[in-house]
Amino acid sequence: MIDKVQVLSVTPPSNLDAYIRIANLWPMLSIKEEKSLAKRLRYNGDLDAAKTLILSHLRFVIHISRSYSGYGLLQADLIQEGNLGLMKAVRRFNPEIGVRLVSFAVHWIKSEIHEYVLRNWRIVKVATTKSQRKLFFNLRKTKKRLGWFNEEEISIVAKELGVSSKDVREMESRMSVQDVVFNPLPEDDHTDGRNYHSVQYLQDKTSNFAHGVEEENWDEHATNKLSNALLGLDKRSRDIIHARWLDKDKKNTLQNIASNYGISAERVRQLEKNAMKKLKIAIES
Repeated sequence: MIDKVQVLSVTPPSNLDAYIRIANLWPMLSIKEEKSLAKRLRYNGDLDAAKTLILSHLRFVIHISRSYSGYGLLQADLIQEGNLGLMKAVRRFNPEIGVRLVSFAVHWIKSEIHEYVLRNWRIVKVATTKSQRKLFFNLRKTKKRLGWFNEEEISIVAKELGVSSKDVREMESRMSVQDVVFNPLPEDDHTDGRNYHSVQYLQDKTSNFAHGVEEENWDEHATNKLSNALLGLDKRSRDIIHARWLDKDKKNTLQNIASNYGISAERVRQLEKNAMKKLKIAIES
């Protein structure tokens, strides 16, 4: 429903300053106005009401996004992600609960920005668990000076954030490491980048090419043996095996097969059992 709102109107343009000025021109809503608009959206699907709710809260997204400016990401991108969170909040907002939309939306706005920062701040993920995410977004705020934490500071931070000292050390280390290019060119390279890939000089010791070829040959051999063994069965037995075991769409029941051949289900079971014995002997021979 909210997805149909003109997203362009809440997407920061190339001129961020102009966007911020325009966003701040939208008047803030009174409690009565906000509740009326939210009811129109919730009960009538009024997209104009949704748009007004969103546009009147863009200034809050801008304010929240500024607290994430220390991660080296574009402010416009942070605002755009926060706007997505605001739109999700508007869609889920219940005016009957008795809280203001801005209080409800803060969680959604921060959640979208958090996900964006974690996806883009490093190529390799720096935070995957709940405690790591908590550390990631609080470590910068807690740090009072440049440089690494000493033992006392680590203990204080760990206590304040409710994590272990080991977690603090590990996250500080992760945040201090910069991404590097996997295939850097040597400084004295004279090939203009041609025919040079550092990955070519790395050994994959976990790979066993011979084992892979052997498995492929064995699979082909087993398939051929099974095909030849099936040809040795009579047509009815072969059809039963196909219907019971080789049909990719579904496995037919004994009763269905019995109905097709006009015999009992028990007789089908006997034919299947005999056919399987013959296949086993043919394959193992």
